Amino acid sequence: MAGLQQTNSEKILLSWVRQSTRNYPQVNVINFTSSWSDGLAFNALLHSHRPDLFDWNAVASQQSPVQRLDHAFNIARQHLGIEKLLDPEDVATACPDKKSILMYVTSLFQVLPQQVTMEAIREVEMLPRHTRVTREERIQVHHQERFSQEVSCFTFLL
Repeated sequence: MAGLQQTNSEKILLSWVRQSTRNYPQVNVINFTSSWSDGLAFNALLHSHRPDLFDWNAVASQQSPVQRLDHAFNIARQHLGIEKLLDPEDVATACPDKKSILMYVTSLFQVLPQQVTMEAIREVEMLPRHTRVTREERIQVHHQERFSQEVSCFTFLL
């Protein structure tokens, strides 16, 4: 039963995010992992509810993923009172930790206006299940990144 509740909570949260970021063409949130790694989703979510806080175009076009993530986390801390629970470097990966992203987005959900339509929920239900990244896929990506780093270090030593 708890798994079902969590699934429904995730659907509602994802619906809210997708509905909030709909007018941002660079943003397509389909999960609570890779969709957040470039920082655009966090900034679009904040900007959609508080456009007075920053210039979207400047953030979206001129900053790196780590800078965009840092920007979003600082805006949320300064203006919404949400502690900086995530490190930009930990999120700017191929597959950031789902539970950490969920926790942070839930914090945003609690302080920003929430109006989730049934249409938005149905849209999330129609997303292909293969877009959700499994734990095994995360481990595989981590091992690939680590192997790549080890090869780079080894090559440097030669």
